[in-house]
Amino acid sequence: MPAEGYQQPSIKGERTMARGFIAQYAAEAALQTNGVALLDSGGVTSLKEAVGLLHEGSGVHVMFQEERDSAVTVTVYPVVYYGQMIPEVAWQIQERVKADVEKYTGLTVEAVHVHVKGVVAREAGQSL
Repeated sequence: MPAEGYQQPSIKGERTMARGFIAQYAAEAALQTNGVALLDSGGVTSLKEAVGLLHEGSGVHVMFQEERDSAVTVTVYPVVYYGQMIPEVAWQIQERVKADVEKYTGLTVEAVHVHVKGVVAREAGQSL
């Protein structure tokens, strides 16, 4: 079960949380970070979407820890705007993703890995 989702028994029954649900929170947090243009979904996700399969949390990968079901590791694949300090943007992504996932899911985020997939220029008229 650790690879698929998080289950917690309670008085009212069992609570289950899927990786896609957590990935959506992480993706939203990353996209709201200043300097992030988009998240790179990668080739496999693009193929899934092309054949009509829904992939939640595009550009984000969530893994549950084997030893602790309530702990996750999140990997984010952003594309940043040209002129941004990449280490600073990566740090902000880490902080925001960790805070939002922990706040909205109650899970512990062990690590947030950021793999910058590219740099793009801002289009004319786009603000910082």
